[in-house]
Amino acid sequence: MVSGRNIDYKLICITNRHLVKGDFYTHIQHILTCNNKPGMLVLREKDLKEEEYIILAEKVMQICNDNNTLCVLHYFKDTALKLGADGIHLPYTMFMDMPASEKNCFKVKGVSIHSEEEAVNAQKAGASYIMAGHIFETACKEGVKPRGTGFLKKVCNKVNIPVYAIGGINENNAFCCIEAGAAGVCLMSGYMKKTDAAL
Repeated sequence: MVSGRNIDYKLICITNRHLVKGDFYTHIQHILTCNNKPGMLVLREKDLKEEEYIILAEKVMQICNDNNTLCVLHYFKDTALKLGADGIHLPYTMFMDMPASEKNCFKVKGVSIHSEEEAVNAQKAGASYIMAGHIFETACKEGVKPRGTGFLKKVCNKVNIPVYAIGGINENNAFCCIEAGAAGVCLMSGYMKKTDAAL
């Protein structure tokens, strides 16, 4: 949790090992001990097959555990169940289709949403938090128009669970998201590319 203009908000690290210079695990260790360390890390390595992801996940979960940071696994729910992960983050459709018996295995359940309706439905279906985006222009969504802070504000007003803004967020625009009602912001490049993460 960090403070800006007397408002506390959460920083979430979204991983992308392709942006890291040097050893990925060493970099994760550094992130979790640097100034403005994240309150949560989402291991989002979308190019990996599940058998590759599980190897990465085991090591990163241990680093997070050693540094008292919540590690949320992404997409591969079977791997998350197998490893006894505390958290899972899923695309909206996958989460909505997930049986309650599996959802109940996780302390933290995150969902990516792209509309107000999805936000409301995800909350009703048991989401602990939602990620709303993309808010600003980002290389990850090149050519796709960002939804902006107006969209973010509408989503925040629709639900009672934390909303984390994602997409093109940096030290210059992060607080715009907090002013719109977000409980925190997600950073990929800000953590993956820098020696000392900003914000």
